[in-house]
Amino acid sequence: MCYKSGLANLFPRGVYLDSDSRDRQDVDCVARCLGGDLAAFEPLVSRYERVLFRVAFRLTGEYEDARDATQNAFIKAFEQLHRYDGKRKFFSWIYRIAVNECLNLRRSRRPQEALTERSGGAETQGGPFEAFAQAEARSRIDRAMAHLSFEYREVIALRHFADLSYEEMADAIGVPEKTVKSRLFSARQKLAGLLGIKGDANDGTGKQ
Repeated sequence: MCYKSGLANLFPRGVYLDSDSRDRQDVDCVARCLGGDLAAFEPLVSRYERVLFRVAFRLTGEYEDARDATQNAFIKAFEQLHRYDGKRKFFSWIYRIAVNECLNLRRSRRPQEALTERSGGAETQGGPFEAFAQAEARSRIDRAMAHLSFEYREVIALRHFADLSYEEMADAIGVPEKTVKSRLFSARQKLAGLLGIKGDANDGTGKQ
């Protein structure tokens, strides 16, 4: 498998959080839930469970921890729903809860050298050779990301595994957009170095 085509080609491509109408739907679900319609919380779980798990896995490095962090985040979000500010994106709010859960879990266990994902990875496309190549690429990324700082893991995960824009990342992390861009550039350079990839640090997504 050739890795000279650039860092961007090793990441899964997808769009998760790209709709203003989705934000409005989130606010509506929260309002209905607070009004007594507890079933209105289910669409929020369905909408964000997978992407939160993908990010949590890249932050914790362990399948079980990522699963627990994701589940705990939704439980705490439900319990604290009255604190949600409808002016913010729901994902940004629950993401901060998930990050705290990830940090708590990381502190409670011994650090691991490599990430060991058992499920929840990016979908493979094409035949068996393409599936093998994609699995190999993900494995290389996971091992390399284990050597990144938490802040670097975070921006890589949000950009490449949650497909957030710079603005959405800034809102989720709680830092200025220029800080996000600078941190992401450095994270990509570090990751590319660990993977032995030469070239620029652009992600090739075209998303601002």
